Amino acid sequence: MEKQHRFNLGFFLLAILGVMLLRDTWHQYQTIAPIPYSEFQSLLADGKISEVSISANEVQGKFREPQNGKARFITNRVDLDLAQDLEKYGVTFKGQRESTLLPMLLSWILPALIFFGVWMLLMRRMGGAGGGGGFLAVGKSKAKIYMETDTKVSFSDVGGVDEAIEELVEIVNFLKDPAGYGRLGARMPRGVLLVGPPGTGKTLLARAVAGEAGVVFFSISGSEFVEMFVGVGAARVRDLFEQARQKAPCIIFIDELDALGKARGAMPGIGGHDEKEQTLNQLLVELDGFDPSVGIVLLSATNRPEILDPALLRSGRFDRQILVDRPDRKGRIDILKVHMTKVKLATDLEVTQVAAMTPGFTGADLANLVNEAALVATRHGGSEVTMADFTAAIERIVAGLEKKNRLLNPLERNVVAHHELGHAFVAAALGADPVHKVSIIPRGIGALGYTIQRPTDDRYLMTRHELETKMAVLLGGRAAEDIIFDEISTGAADDLSKATDIARSMATRYAMAPALGPATYSSEPVGMLGQATPGLESRSYSEETAREIDCAVRDMLERAFTNARAVVELNRDLLVETAITLLETETLDEKDLKPIFAKLKSETLKSETLKSETPKSGTPKSETLEREKPQRETGGG
Repeated sequence: MEKQHRFNLGFFLLAILGVMLLRDTWHQYQTIAPIPYSEFQSLLADGKISEVSISANEVQGKFREPQNGKARFITNRVDLDLAQDLEKYGVTFKGQRESTLLPMLLSWILPALIFFGVWMLLMRRMGGAGGGGGFLAVGKSKAKIYMETDTKVSFSDVGGVDEAIEELVEIVNFLKDPAGYGRLGARMPRGVLLVGPPGTGKTLLARAVAGEAGVVFFSISGSEFVEMFVGVGAARVRDLFEQARQKAPCIIFIDELDALGKARGAMPGIGGHDEKEQTLNQLLVELDGFDPSVGIVLLSATNRPEILDPALLRSGRFDRQILVDRPDRKGRIDILKVHMTKVKLATDLEVTQVAAMTPGFTGADLANLVNEAALVATRHGGSEVTMADFTAAIERIVAGLEKKNRLLNPLERNVVAHHELGHAFVAAALGADPVHKVSIIPRGIGALGYTIQRPTDDRYLMTRHELETKMAVLLGGRAAEDIIFDEISTGAADDLSKATDIARSMATRYAMAPALGPATYSSEPVGMLGQATPGLESRSYSEETAREIDCAVRDMLERAFTNARAVVELNRDLLVETAITLLETETLDEKDLKPIFAKLKSETLKSETLKSETPKSGTPKSETLEREKPQRETGGG
């Protein structure tokens, strides 16, 4: 505020100076007559000039009587013998010394001021656009500071993460009453790390903690610490914690901690990153140095905990790690209720139905779903958001945008119809997840048709039988093309890729190939969130074992394709009849498919029998399910 006042005062002084200069110029214009030197000589000869002052370049003086209302004159000096002329006509004259100090000072100072003014303006634009204070304040923290009245987020605004909220309630209690909470000698964790997939609400949880505790909230991203200048990141860490000490009790929230806290020396062959390591070292020092009893809590969030430096995660720094996972069905209901309060819903809409259709959706996905459903209802002029709008929004998110202007020739439409019905028939016959819809309307980038399966409930484990069924469903489209047209197309490319990934995981990660024994051969390490770490592939088995893995993958895919062919062959007439209906309507919903599936002839899934010499205890029967959005098989391209 003081800088603003000084800035305004400077403008005021400049305005006064400008007014004075304008007044002086106006005064000279009104009282002094500029005349040519020849006219001066004539007036001098006529005796009309009473007084003259002479400078090196100008002659100024007074008239004996005002001329045209002006009592003084000024003219440029030309004649060098002017003194003799003045003396001849009896005019009083004198010499005048010009002061060159001010023009000289201005000639030096004014360009320098202009140069520094432009330089400061450029530096401010380079460094101060985000509120960092310009180039001279490059070491200052760029954290956004929210006062307790600005946060306006509470735990009631966060749904689906009840366990994480229970953990964070302790943080709130400590910030509200540090002395009372530590009466038994317990100390608060110095740092709390929120870990979870993107979009699960980690940042929102941190803001809710600040809102519930009613304290100042410092928010900054890990990437904002590091700049092109060495030492800037460490300086910003020091400045951030210094500001936090001055405003304690408060919360420091560092989002995307992996940008700052990546493990040091993880790739020694590539070269060092001294600036990032200095910044991380300074953060470690600050975590060791600040006293949690003063009311400072450090919250951080990341979706890549496996790459963080071990020194950052040890006890005494980030003491507590809280998993913020994808919500289950109850959690999705809670999240949907939070977001649905902002839209006008139909009275007969059941939130549980929407939650059942969205397994694997994160909080951000559900917020986007509610918004998309409201947009769909607005687009067709509805007065409220109905279940049909939510169904259309889910299809838009999962399968992509409808491309009704993409015209297929009759042969391609026929192939796509049989391909998608192949998926649906195999899924229904083998007891896979129920089929929700079959359509031959192109969607997304390359999908010429799609089959959507909707799980009946959330799943966390999948057995070997279920994985083999899933592969058979993926290959059902190719089996239908092979049987009906005695030809195969490129439409099964995505299905083949997914089926191959499942078969390879069964062979290398889950030990579900009896010929390979109860051993894993996965080449990509998997992090704590179930994500493979790219770029760290390794192979700890021989070429002979690699060949056995390839053979096992091929055998599993061949069995899956055989099972799919058996189902399609058994129901060929019904498939051809249903394809005619699908070509006419372009879409078959669950209610249309139910009477068709009632006529299906089922087939027993043919699975490889376990070898007797393989110990039963050594063969895992299940795998951790990586939860996905509702399954979509694409066909016809």
